[in-house]
Amino acid sequence: MVPKRWKVPMRRLRRIFLTSVIGGMVVVLPLTIFIALLRFVVNITASILSPLVLLFHFSENVSLWIIDLLSFASAIALFFAVGLVVRTQYGNKAINRFEERWLMQLPFYSVLRETVRQFFGGKKTPFSQVVLCDPYNSGALMTGFVTDDEVGHGYITIFVPTGPNPTNGFIFHMPEEKVYFVKTRSEDAMRTIIGVGTGSRILFEGWEGKGM
Repeated sequence: MVPKRWKVPMRRLRRIFLTSVIGGMVVVLPLTIFIALLRFVVNITASILSPLVLLFHFSENVSLWIIDLLSFASAIALFFAVGLVVRTQYGNKAINRFEERWLMQLPFYSVLRETVRQFFGGKKTPFSQVVLCDPYNSGALMTGFVTDDEVGHGYITIFVPTGPNPTNGFIFHMPEEKVYFVKTRSEDAMRTIIGVGTGSRILFEGWEGKGM
């Protein structure tokens, strides 16, 4: 039986271990997926181009090196082509439709997608953007954080914490034109909430009173 005086330290060590493992997975997993995908595409392309080895009058090692180089270039070209398609309005809609209909049915696909998007900056991390909003059209502004900017229909989701306890608050789905972005770090904005408004001047530095 574990002595009582050891329970708290062991519980803390277990929490540190689990959070460290999860944090490491969040960092390593997207990179691992990218490398695995790149290797998969390169291997398929190399198998297709392998008959071209006969066209090169070099040694076998040099010919294989050229095939690997061509395969890598083909993989990069494929990613580039897909990226160009995604940048177009119709291509983006088609890919999103395919993703929602087929890919989202795969286990863990949505989790991996969000992780990869955050890793490569494709989507803002929740609470990374500080905003001021007036949900009641009263002229008074509330300090909030963007939790989802892909709601659609011209709305974004804002969490407005209450001070001095920021774990409580309100969720607003605000029209984009009524949300005012400020150039303030999340941790600085959170300090003003915990301090019940102390130091709120930083929220208005460089702010011109304009929305998105």
